[in-house]
Amino acid sequence: MDVINKINLLKIIANEFNEAGVTWSLGGSMLLYFKGITKEFNDIDILIIDKDVLKVKKIMTKLKAELQPFTPKTKYKTKIFLEYKISGVDLDIMAGFTIVNNGIDYDCSLKPNQIIEYYDLDGEKIPLQSIDLWLKYYKLMGRESKVSMIENAYMPH
Repeated sequence: MDVINKINLLKIIANEFNEAGVTWSLGGSMLLYFKGITKEFNDIDILIIDKDVLKVKKIMTKLKAELQPFTPKTKYKTKIFLEYKISGVDLDIMAGFTIVNNGIDYDCSLKPNQIIEYYDLDGEKIPLQSIDLWLKYYKLMGRESKVSMIENAYMPH
């Protein structure tokens, strides 16, 4: 699935979420893409606050998103993990994002004050958390390639 289709889908989702007053933030590789750290991403990862889960489920139904079967992973204890497919694009929506590292649960839930900027995507506001925060998350997840990518982009050589 090409980048343009994924970006167009994000615009539609952003419009729906923003209109409904959902507190959300783009995460994962697509965040890195918009920050110029990577040229590719596989899916769309979105963090939401717990109280907006029902709103988001209604929006996903309206968008004819197909809910995928949940496959638990031992590295995560996320409270609500919704995996959707829309027009061939994978979309992960998480509330209560929790990473397990060395037997310790790290609460990485979205907090409204973590939204530090907005990316303007053709007039749609895309809320973003800091790259530093995602660097911490990727370290906790053991995603060394992402850690290196961020460090190479932001650290002096």
